[in-house]
Amino acid sequence: MAEYLASIFGTEKDKVNCSFYFKIGACRHGDRCSRLHNKPTFSQEVFTELQEKYGEIEEMNVCDNLGDHLVGNVYVKFRREEDAERAVAELNNRWFNGQAVHAELSPVTDFRESCCRQYEMGECTRGGFCNFMHLRPISRNLRRQLYGRGPRRRSPPRSHTGHRPRERNRRRSPDHRHGRF
Repeated sequence: MAEYLASIFGTEKDKVNCSFYFKIGACRHGDRCSRLHNKPTFSQEVFTELQEKYGEIEEMNVCDNLGDHLVGNVYVKFRREEDAERAVAELNNRWFNGQAVHAELSPVTDFRESCCRQYEMGECTRGGFCNFMHLRPISRNLRRQLYGRGPRRRSPPRSHTGHRPRERNRRRSPDHRHGRF
């Protein structure tokens, strides 16, 4: 049954999802349409476009803050520095939601240090005006779909002797593979 439903998704035979909206992103019935209009999330739309045009993305963070210096910020970490440079050059000529896109390279190599730990624990008293990043969460399913990875391991595997292998210090110099958009 699941195979059949997957085969008719977005076609005329699909009685649940609007085939016109699926094909062209618009429907003449608008909100009155009897079928569902499956709209991609902002994160999914931006991630897909950037990865298709510029190269493999390692990480993408969308800020949910309200402060002037963080509102609307999207941080993308590309696998290759050249991809980030090309994205910045081309995105500065773009508009999104009626506003010009301001893209720049960032020296940040580890976004965990930029995030508000209190917000992650549900305890930030500063709300949207906090100076640390409050990241907009995405579902596990969307994360797997975008990044194509399964769940991460919580600890390094043990060697045959029962000890955890010693981790090497893998600090990177700021290589500007990250862009702020």
